[in-house]
Amino acid sequence: MAKEHFERHKQPWNADEAAQLRLLAGKGQGLKQIAKALGRSEESTKDFAKKNKIGIAKKR
Repeated sequence: MAKEHFERHKQPWNADEAAQLRLLAGKGQGLKQIAKALGRSEESTKDFAKKNKIGIAKKR
């Protein structure tokens, strides 16, 4: 299985990305969709959301 390439790998989060994360999370998007939209890994997105107290909907 090939590793997935993330455009923003190991790059700091900027204000635009944080705003986009808040917007998508507010619309009820799941972690996978938000991470893909931001070009970030699910792990990075989850960690940033947790640090900034942004709730992400749990999708099954």
